[in-house]
Amino acid sequence: MPAAIDFYFEFSSPYGYFAAERIEALAERHGRTVDWHPLLLGVIFKSTGVLPLTQVPLKRDYVKRDWERISRLTGIPFKMPSVFPIASHHPSRAVLFVARSNEQAAKDLTLALYRACYVEGQNIGEADVVCAVAKGLGLDADAIAEGMADPAVKDQLKHEVGAAEARGVFGSPFVIVDGEPFWGFDRFDMLEAWLERGGF
Repeated sequence: MPAAIDFYFEFSSPYGYFAAERIEALAERHGRTVDWHPLLLGVIFKSTGVLPLTQVPLKRDYVKRDWERISRLTGIPFKMPSVFPIASHHPSRAVLFVARSNEQAAKDLTLALYRACYVEGQNIGEADVVCAVAKGLGLDADAIAEGMADPAVKDQLKHEVGAAEARGVFGSPFVIVDGEPFWGFDRFDMLEAWLERGGF
């Protein structure tokens, strides 16, 4: 069996949202599965000395235009949320907690949270919003609330972020396939070509 594709994403990344909408279909076309990994890019930015795009004036104006352009090109709905960037530790912990018992449910929750943020404009940085989105999927909101506050889940997220950085992950989306890294939604055509050709 071919190795799974490792897909790293940050909930406060619209590029991560666009990628999350496409990664499974891309992988399926090439007989691959996908392992989803939530990130806290703020932690990685601090250790690498990088500023978020929205804190750099020229980049901030550009990426807002770019996100709207990607939406028009791909047909993936997008609306700039009123609260941005968001704190992503609650949704990330919720996804890790759900993945412990059901990986597909965790992927479904990830997509639902992304859509709640970038289509409906909800602040998914708030724990009660995360629980409401989870409940809408038929998940146990009370259990997820407890999971987000569980020290073991908090430690798991810290470990995941550290492991990602150790692999060279520094942005969202970030994909690693067969040891080859691809950064950015705009690298998905290149990623597809890599999978088609078996590397180049």
